[in-house]
Amino acid sequence: MKVLVAEDDATSRRLLQRVLAQWGYEVTVTSDGAEAWKALQDAKAPRLAILDWMMPGLDGVELCRRVRELDAPNPPYIILLTAREGKQDIVTGLDAGANDYLGKPFDRDELRARLEVGRRFAELNEKLLQTQTTLEQLARTDPLTGTLNRRAILERLAQQTARAARENSSIGVGVLDIDRFKLINDTYGHGVGDGVLQVVVNRSKAALRSQDALGRTGGDEFLVMLPQAESSQAESVLERIREAVAQRPVEVAGLQLAVTLSIGGATSRGESAEELVRWADDALYQAKSRGRDQVVMAARSA
Repeated sequence: MKVLVAEDDATSRRLLQRVLAQWGYEVTVTSDGAEAWKALQDAKAPRLAILDWMMPGLDGVELCRRVRELDAPNPPYIILLTAREGKQDIVTGLDAGANDYLGKPFDRDELRARLEVGRRFAELNEKLLQTQTTLEQLARTDPLTGTLNRRAILERLAQQTARAARENSSIGVGVLDIDRFKLINDTYGHGVGDGVLQVVVNRSKAALRSQDALGRTGGDEFLVMLPQAESSQAESVLERIREAVAQRPVEVAGLQLAVTLSIGGATSRGESAEELVRWADDALYQAKSRGRDQVVMAARSA
């Protein structure tokens, strides 16, 4: 684990660096508060910091205050190194944002023990952040296909349509439906049906542009969001999706199934996400009624 040492006294700085290296820490040293402040703002800042109270420029207490004002999700564990022993001084340092303090000259065993506490704290915080990130991803992801779920894709579409309205740019959507999917489930079982959904998603994603997004909105229905897409561009992307699915059989559980999509598309400037989806839904109905396995763009798209 990385440790930042901010100490203006050269002798103390070298001693700390040597001792910490012996204990297996990766040490970054600075000689004043300004250097330490710069290091602590880095995206890969050390998770542990030992800050001398008295330093030129920025002292340790002011550094603590600035670090806490950043309100970072994974802040460093700060040990304030000080020769001050007064209770009020200790309270001042802790109130400024220090996690712990250590008197000077420091005792090696005490320093090692306090660093171990900081290391455990930093590792626990990292695990909590990873868990939070995982839970947020799960809350926005369809567990079967790994794509965005209904809530997530509709939220993203609402954000992008609002942005398109502000920038007077076009945005497109496509509503995708697997043709005769109920027949697949009824004939071969839901396990095969789930496999078909996964293949359809993988092929559809491969046909998208980097800025596009795909989400599952229902059993076999998906919504694709197409930012910065005029009608012809949206239709081109949706046609690529249709072709990617239909061009070869879907292999699931030893079966080779011919799978096709019906797709309704729509584009607009300034209209709401709800209107856009409604137009695409109407176009999807037309694609189904005209024989399936085709893309139909809504007449109101422009």
